[in-house]
Amino acid sequence: MSSQVGGAVGFYFHALWFFLYSVVIAIARNVLPASMLPRKSVAGKVVLVTGAGNGIGRLLAERFALLGARLVLWDVNEKGNKETESMCKKIGAEVTSFTVDLSDRAAIYAAAEQVKAKVGGVDVLVNNAGILHGKLFLETSDEAMSKLIDVNVKAHFWTLKAFLPHMIERDEGHVVALCSLAGFVGAAGLVDYSTSKYGAIGLMEAIANELDVMGKDGIKTTIVCPTFVQTGMIKSLNLSDKIEKLSPEYVADRIIEATLTNQRWLIMPRRMSWLFTAKGFLPTNVYNSIVLHKFVQPQ
Repeated sequence: MSSQVGGAVGFYFHALWFFLYSVVIAIARNVLPASMLPRKSVAGKVVLVTGAGNGIGRLLAERFALLGARLVLWDVNEKGNKETESMCKKIGAEVTSFTVDLSDRAAIYAAAEQVKAKVGGVDVLVNNAGILHGKLFLETSDEAMSKLIDVNVKAHFWTLKAFLPHMIERDEGHVVALCSLAGFVGAAGLVDYSTSKYGAIGLMEAIANELDVMGKDGIKTTIVCPTFVQTGMIKSLNLSDKIEKLSPEYVADRIIEATLTNQRWLIMPRRMSWLFTAKGFLPTNVYNSIVLHKFVQPQ
């Protein structure tokens, strides 16, 4: 009997210690400035960025180049991708670019094999490519919706299947997914986009948990959820003046920080984190009136 009691006490003590340790670490990561957190090096690491031909993808590529990473750039826009390649090479980075249609699974797998043959395994995978239409649900064509889902969600599946085995084999790597706060708040005028971002967030949460269960704690994941970013993607939207538009440079800098400090979540701006709590306890009509109405007004 005494051994059973001792075992139970030991179990609960361990559980309490683990809980308190996790809480302290979580508080530290959320309160301390990123500059005070330990940072890993990506020098010499292979970093693959999808959607690298412009916008945030290009900015991320440049920042990883400055950190000494070996870059692999994917984009369907060959001209833009080559421009990014040239910019990163001027910084002094080793760069390989591929023209890839992220809506085509076969093209993704074929390009992945080329990457493995030319560069080797990928250490940091940044799923950045995305599409946004900004139309009402019934005004969006089936073809447009299908392509959006292919790029914004399915491409994450295929790139993970292509590059995750190398990370698992070494128990080392990092997967960064550009999602959105629209993946937590279903927004009018962004039905297909919100749906795709809900899916991308769910995929990343599940992958992170699966890696934990497998004991692969050397593989890190980062889910990036900004509000609207001032890029070409939001030109089709008639956004309320109440919505803060983040600069792509700010977003890129924060993503780099989150990657180097192994943050699982990156909410931008940070104060928007209240959305998750509010959704759980506010009445639906109150939440909608505060958060959803008049944010996006499709033309």
